[in-house]
Amino acid sequence: MTSPALYQALALQLRCHAINSLSDVTAAREHITAQIARVGKSVAANKAFVGASCKLIVLPEYILTGFPLRESFSEWREKACLEPVSPEMDALCRIASKNDVYLALNAYERDAHFRDIFFQGCFLISPQGRIVLHYRRMNSVFSPTPCDVWSKYLDIYGEDALFPVADTELGRMAFIASDEILFPEVARMALMKGAEIFLHPSSETHGPMASGKDLCKQARAVENLAYVISANTAGITGTDVAGESADGGSRIIDFRGRILAAAGSGESLNANAEISLTALREARRQAGMQNLVSRQKFQQYASFYARAESVRSNALAQNSGENADRSALVKLQTETIARLEQKGVLP
Repeated sequence: MTSPALYQALALQLRCHAINSLSDVTAAREHITAQIARVGKSVAANKAFVGASCKLIVLPEYILTGFPLRESFSEWREKACLEPVSPEMDALCRIASKNDVYLALNAYERDAHFRDIFFQGCFLISPQGRIVLHYRRMNSVFSPTPCDVWSKYLDIYGEDALFPVADTELGRMAFIASDEILFPEVARMALMKGAEIFLHPSSETHGPMASGKDLCKQARAVENLAYVISANTAGITGTDVAGESADGGSRIIDFRGRILAAAGSGESLNANAEISLTALREARRQAGMQNLVSRQKFQQYASFYARAESVRSNALAQNSGENADRSALVKLQTETIARLEQKGVLP
């Protein structure tokens, strides 16, 4: 596989038009179709502006729908969720193919094996119009994750499906979804499979002061000698939440933690920058203090992780049901805090 010495990546900052106010499923699905068409026009126009060397475009988190608020899991599943094989995904694949780019996106999805819940999926589509990477968010406060149906999920998909990495001509890529940027383990798991570029679709608060997530984007880059391409929303319309809270700050960070490009507020293509696989791969082969990839001793942590108190697995395995909602996951976090207190972890 021949890799270009340099290419442009774009964290495309777009406004999210939420579907929460649409109570009719048909109207919601029509909205999703319209948003896919809008994304297609935006990808074409912004790639043309950046230039033919733009080979990778990352879209913001849940750009087609927004996030669930008062909807139950089953309601959101019908209203907002895609399937990997579907007319909507076919349309997204055509966008990547037509524009000759790798297109990274985040969307809620249905899985026929889990009929009462949904997952938040990340998809990397190749210029040939094929899904070459499919990741499901592993950490979320308000949405179900594979860990919530852990035993059945592993029986069906196996461990290799949990933290996938795609080996492409643009580098080895992995997803970090939204606030998972705060979880160093997610990036580490992908690093263990050779990830070089972290694709980070997000919708997060942005302001004049650096947030914890901003700092963690640079930390994930430095500690893994990897690029981070982080696309944020340009605000969210269609809900009662203050619309410009999650607006701006998309950025591209190199493997030394340097911000190569960043966007202000509003819809923007300003977060575009050159990616040099050659420089990254040379850095990973140099002995020295900065090569944290080659300094890892994972075995010294393994037993501590195995014994540590954490969020309970299989929390939704028996109790999902058609009326289950985010309150079940909030209760799970409350239970975890209580156990941490009992174990003395929280004094």
